[in-house]
Amino acid sequence: MVKKIVMPKVSDVMENGTVTTWLKKEGEKLQKGEPLLEIEVEKAIMEIESEYDGYLRKILVKEGETVPVGTVLAYVTNTLDEEIPE
Repeated sequence: MVKKIVMPKVSDVMENGTVTTWLKKEGEKLQKGEPLLEIEVEKAIMEIESEYDGYLRKILVKEGETVPVGTVLAYVTNTLDEEIPE
């Protein structure tokens, strides 16, 4: 099953966030609760943990990009051979 990693809303006034660092690479195994990426919100860097076990299959938002809350940042799958959206 394909799961989405989305830009979280970490404050009431947050509208956008910037991906500063991906801590995992495409194809790497993830465990729920482990650090996945860092985002910048209002000049503060926040570490975002994986919500899922599985594999980081496709990163859609590159480091340095700013996107609105709710934007899909990446896809996670249970196995490496599952199809992901294009």
